[in-house]
Amino acid sequence: MKLMVTNIGTQTIETERLILRRFEYSDIDSMIRNWIADEKTQWDYGEPCYSTPEAIRELFDTKYIASYSRDDYYRWAVIEKASGECIGQIAYFSFDTDNQHGEIEYVIGPGFQGKGYATEITKAVIAFGFEKLNLHRIEIDCRTENEASRRVIEKCGLTYEGVFRDFFWRKDHFEGRRVFSILKEEWKCYGENSEI
Repeated sequence: MKLMVTNIGTQTIETERLILRRFEYSDIDSMIRNWIADEKTQWDYGEPCYSTPEAIRELFDTKYIASYSRDDYYRWAVIEKASGECIGQIAYFSFDTDNQHGEIEYVIGPGFQGKGYATEITKAVIAFGFEKLNLHRIEIDCRTENEASRRVIEKCGLTYEGVFRDFFWRKDHFEGRRVFSILKEEWKCYGENSEI
């Protein structure tokens, strides 16, 4: 029996070391310090750099904060509890209510990589999608050259489905897109269910 997706909008999620919450204007300085102005980080993430407070305010006013009024919008600032810094973000950037499907994207600033934060937030957002939103399928994709992201995705229990060949144009060459997914029943059996 197909259940309906329950859209509740971006809600705060707490993990052992992190708080996932809606973006706030007070995050701007730490975003610039930690990730959004870093060219390599944003290049790997597939987004432009935002190096001024004015540019980020415009991003907030036209997209991030402006979209929180929708109950089908899911984008979190990643806040490190120990420092209070905004160290990245995670989102369901693609969300299909009719087919109960969501696709996750994430970025963690370079000074905070290698600590398991990406895995921690991804597991929490997967749990949120299945437990709170009633999704049936969650997908995460990464570029074929992004081995760090591939490892995060595999640690979260997703199954490799294949590659879209030559999907991205990257400066001077094409690059493939690896596709991974997890179904709700698989997640229930995986044994890594994060409490939220």
